Amino acid sequence: MRRNPRELMMLNRVSTRRALLLGGVQLAFAGGLAMRMRYLQVDQADQFRLLAEENRINIRLIPPTRGKIFDRNGNVLAQNSPSYRIVIVREDAGDVDQVLQNLSELIELDPEDLDRAQNEMRRSPPFLPVTLADQIDWNDISKVAVNAPALPGITPEVGLTRVYPRGADFANVIGYVGPVSDYDLSKMEDPEPVLRIPRFQIGKVGLEAKREDMLRGKAGAKRVEVNATGRVMRELDRREGQPGADLQLTVDAELQAYIQARLGQDSASAVVLDCETGDLRAMGSSPSFDPNLFVRGISVADYRGLLEDPYRPLASKSVQGVYPPGSTFKMITAMAALEDGLIGPDDTVYCPGYLEVSGRRFHCWRRGGHGHVDLQTSLKQSCDVYYYDLALKVGIDKISAMAQRFGIGVRHDLPLSAVARGLAPDRDWKQRVHGQDWLIGDTANASIGQGYMLASPLQLAVMTARIATGRTVTPRLIKSIDGIEQPSGAGEPLEMNETNMRTIRRAMYAVSNDRRGTAYGSRIIEDAFRMAGKTGTSQVRNITAAERAAGVTRNEDLPWERRDHALFVCFAPYDKPRYAVSVVIEHGGGGSSAAAPVARDILLQALYGDTPPLTAYPAKDRDRVKALQERLHREKLRRDTEGSGRA
Repeated sequence: MRRNPRELMMLNRVSTRRALLLGGVQLAFAGGLAMRMRYLQVDQADQFRLLAEENRINIRLIPPTRGKIFDRNGNVLAQNSPSYRIVIVREDAGDVDQVLQNLSELIELDPEDLDRAQNEMRRSPPFLPVTLADQIDWNDISKVAVNAPALPGITPEVGLTRVYPRGADFANVIGYVGPVSDYDLSKMEDPEPVLRIPRFQIGKVGLEAKREDMLRGKAGAKRVEVNATGRVMRELDRREGQPGADLQLTVDAELQAYIQARLGQDSASAVVLDCETGDLRAMGSSPSFDPNLFVRGISVADYRGLLEDPYRPLASKSVQGVYPPGSTFKMITAMAALEDGLIGPDDTVYCPGYLEVSGRRFHCWRRGGHGHVDLQTSLKQSCDVYYYDLALKVGIDKISAMAQRFGIGVRHDLPLSAVARGLAPDRDWKQRVHGQDWLIGDTANASIGQGYMLASPLQLAVMTARIATGRTVTPRLIKSIDGIEQPSGAGEPLEMNETNMRTIRRAMYAVSNDRRGTAYGSRIIEDAFRMAGKTGTSQVRNITAAERAAGVTRNEDLPWERRDHALFVCFAPYDKPRYAVSVVIEHGGGGSSAAAPVARDILLQALYGDTPPLTAYPAKDRDRVKALQERLHREKLRRDTEGSGRA
């Protein structure tokens, strides 16, 4: 049917409007798309470029080199040594079980390490390396390298690990490092990223732990290019980290080795303190352990053996151990009475062998008593009754205050684990801790270093150094940090009456040099190095009235853990003190027989700086000392050989 021109004109108008509308919609869409593309490509270009770069470039941490530790003479005590390890990349290995089987036929693999590695592989992405064996020797590395075609995914690597060339000699001072554990991380509020590097080592105990912030250093970083799956393709650049600080200690490695050998396998400790500077020249604790075992990963059996040993090798007895100081405390009681003007050096007390206090007898160690004794005689012969009497006059509060002035009951600021405060009790302490009133019998016990009174070998050495010098000598362990000398511990004057101080020193000199002194048998013969000292024997059990009536059981007839502790403190030379020494032998019996000879030998070794001549010893001791010196020399050669092997 033929349409008239009017209809055609109307249809044309409708089509035109529709075309315009559609064209407008298309134009608007194209315009919006163009604007969006401009926004993304121009306005947001920097943001998307950054996102693309982060997806392509990864930042990897580079572990820092741990700082070294040296003794005062520059001998290495802790260092870093190349450590060879074997890692596996699961996706490159294919049949992991077969590869591990092939590897185990070449080198010995620890089952515990294998279990740990397999667990880690299951948790980790397949392209990340997992350590199979650490601390392996060069021969094993060579075997793996030669057989590389049969070991797909296996790669030998080299890193750094901590080594202690002196082994057990410094275990209780330096401590040791070990891999970061989940427990370590849980103790930190915001752990540094470097601590999450697999097998990264941190200090666990001792100086290594307490100066972790200095020794660890700062991690470096490297930029690596990775593909879409996260595998490293190439290294773009790197920024090396900052190594940890090197620490030089005040200790003398040779003197420390001598002390450890001299203490032998006794449960004992010894401290040598420089009277002029407060430098800790040695801190022995016996028996000890090899810290290298912990770095490599100690076995369960070995660790259980250390934990269950009744001699407690893991404890640093020189600073952690606290003991009743026994008669080594009597100088403090005497000083409290002298300073208070309650006695004079020539005042005497009668000792019948006991003192009646509130209906209870407090006995002297000498059953028949000492008769009339003055201060010097009481200290020389270690009369207990004299000090019971003094204590009742002066009171516990003044005795406690005097003890703290001489370093007992004070936690000395040293970078070591669990430094003990000890205890110098007073009336308020007993009421606060035990909810009980202080008794006069408590004062009598405290006067001779028994009862609640407790001190560490470190505190006893500090006490002795302060008596010797009249200054507040403070122990110092770190001599320098990266070559920067640390403050001295020489201290300020104690502000004690010098006449009273000289009285105490003369009495201590008589202990070691008067024929009736309790340490006369362990004296030093060399006039230039004459020693002043004090013996101590502290009880660890109560002696009943029935036992006293029947005769007190001898220490050697008791089980080891019920025997008395043996103590001795000393300084020399008497007229110009250089070193103060304290020795504690747990359950060793008498201080004069067990501890005094050890302390004398240690003091002579420190004074001479080498093996002392036999003429410095009493004639009766020279054959024994000669045999001892020869044995210690052989042990030193053995230790040096083992130490060079570790290094």
